[in-house]
Amino acid sequence: MGVQVKVKQHERAPVAASVTASAELPLDQILMSDCIAAMRSLPAKSIDMIFADPPYNLQLGGDLNRPDGSHVDAVTDDWDKFDSLAIYDKFTREWLAEAKRILKDTGTIWVIGSYHNIFKVGSAIQDLGFWILNDIVWRKANPMPNFKGTRFTNAHETMIWASMGEKARYTFNYRTMKTLNDELQMRSDWEFPICGGPERLKKDGHKVHPTQKPEALLYRVLLASTQPGDVVLDPFFGTGTTGAVAKRLGRHWIGIEREPGYCAAAIERIDAEMPLDESALRTMQAPKGAPRVAFGALVENGYLEPGTILSDSRRRMRAMVRADGSLESEGVTGSIHKVGATLQNAPSCNGWTFWHYEAEDGLKPIDALRQTYLLATQP
Repeated sequence: MGVQVKVKQHERAPVAASVTASAELPLDQILMSDCIAAMRSLPAKSIDMIFADPPYNLQLGGDLNRPDGSHVDAVTDDWDKFDSLAIYDKFTREWLAEAKRILKDTGTIWVIGSYHNIFKVGSAIQDLGFWILNDIVWRKANPMPNFKGTRFTNAHETMIWASMGEKARYTFNYRTMKTLNDELQMRSDWEFPICGGPERLKKDGHKVHPTQKPEALLYRVLLASTQPGDVVLDPFFGTGTTGAVAKRLGRHWIGIEREPGYCAAAIERIDAEMPLDESALRTMQAPKGAPRVAFGALVENGYLEPGTILSDSRRRMRAMVRADGSLESEGVTGSIHKVGATLQNAPSCNGWTFWHYEAEDGLKPIDALRQTYLLATQP
């Protein structure tokens, strides 16, 4: 029987572990194995989200050279080669079937690909009963040009995001995405540069992995469709981009990768990653999902003392906090929302963002105190 290593995320480096059937999940580890065999060892309905970057089956015919004759470091590895489209289709359906089995009923799957494979992947996803929520276009800010001049430059890849079924519930942090996008609804076309600079892993002057994805892409994916503590599986782990971002964002991860060199690079990379502290991980919640907090709870728990003076962000309007959690300003009394609306002669007011208190580093919205209270009181 293979040895299964359990590693707590913040205590030691991740370990490449052999695969064995177990009722427990190998959290924050790499399973060095074929992806289908490794997924078969995992319990059913145990994973919150899968991000998959499968072989694209690029079908490249010979070496690719630039006009000056220099060699292009493209994907020529054996793991991207399949003898026929039928064999690739069979492989795709097998790993997606295991993905369907191990995802929770509320789980989702993301699959990224190019025109070589994404349409076949999408067909298999639908045939297996997944429900496609979006196709996301990753538009590359700095794509590799078409050196032969025989086609349009391939400047994007496609991600399919799917739930477990048409009626399935799933995580989508809509408010977080809107906040991330300067209070505009996040669109399905995302622009990021391809992986480069210090982020691109190299060894002896060569790329460690030819299709390493930018961390910004995974950051948005995980922030959009998972919660802290969720378990994210990447069955084509490569050099560990998913694991590095998951660790930073306080999510658990499981990686599956059969190439020892990629595993070694991923372990070193993830071990060096520092998780964000809890306060930095707080994100805006959708109004219907946010726990309700009465302003009076902040007063009675000592976050704001009775008699504290609140003001708007420009210090034009002032109000005093009363012992019962109401405000008083210029003869007007009532809730934080009512007083704010009355003073502005407006039909409504979000008092949490309108009213500010004096902190050591300047004015802060009282919503910051609400979020601190929630952190301290929510399980």
